[in-house]
Amino acid sequence: MDALIQLGLPLLLGYVLDLLIGDPDNWPHPVRVFGNLIAAGERRLNRGTGRFGKGAALTIGLCVGVWLFFYSLNALALRIHPAVYVLINSLFVWYGLANNNLITEGKAVFRVLKQDGLEAGRRQVARIVGRDTSRLSAQQIRIAALETMSENLSDGVIAPLFFYGLAGVPGMMTYKLINTLDSMIGYRSDRYEQFGKFAARLDDLANLVPARLTALLMSLSGGSLRALQFALRYGRRHKSPNAGYPEAALAGMLDCRFGGPNVYHGILVDKPFIGEHDRPIEPDDIDRAVAINHRTCLLMVMALLGIFALLYA
Repeated sequence: MDALIQLGLPLLLGYVLDLLIGDPDNWPHPVRVFGNLIAAGERRLNRGTGRFGKGAALTIGLCVGVWLFFYSLNALALRIHPAVYVLINSLFVWYGLANNNLITEGKAVFRVLKQDGLEAGRRQVARIVGRDTSRLSAQQIRIAALETMSENLSDGVIAPLFFYGLAGVPGMMTYKLINTLDSMIGYRSDRYEQFGKFAARLDDLANLVPARLTALLMSLSGGSLRALQFALRYGRRHKSPNAGYPEAALAGMLDCRFGGPNVYHGILVDKPFIGEHDRPIEPDDIDRAVAINHRTCLLMVMALLGIFALLYA
């Protein structure tokens, strides 16, 4: 099977499926399977002594297992028929992308806040952020939504595509597992500090290049030198080694300021500010953020298709 079609056609079809359909609620999804496997392993292993080693073993075992499963699935699909291979890989590229869902959730926060008021906006933004939302102002709610959109543009869109470019669907799905591990056990709490440390550090490593690539693509997609300048100036201020870069890029493109103190799990965290202009976030800023997401995702897809064409045409 021609390598260009083998890689390029599933990428294009999966991108279109995400653009048109997104992630409908209650549809089967591999991330839910990953979550169930992680939860089962955590319940069984996160006890007694040697928790760091147990958490590392669970993380490595699941990564190897997911890689081998999708590698074997692809090998089987190719033996059956090339069309089956394209169909299966298109399906999992669609599953691997979260751009449509990310945009839908961000727009919902702004819409609910505008239509139904502050309390409804707090409940809506709580769906997509980890901070305590019970006392957030309208400004803080909008900032939280935009921060999450920029951070997850890297985690949920550019990083999966990056690993697809490196290693196809097996690489993409293994990255999704790593990201799910971090979101479930990568916390600095009594329960997860040791058990989830390996998974958290692995997620940091996996996102090292994609986060910075996201900031660059955001800058290119909008022709914004300010976005790149902000990423270089403020990206390292974030507590995460990676999340600050796309957040700073968006702050530069919107000419606003993110970050600042927030409550997480009952603890006030004094996060540094990202950006300069502490202006009010307006309801129509979500439209600009949505356009940035769409352009950045499309640019990454086009870049990968171009790379595949150069390598395999």
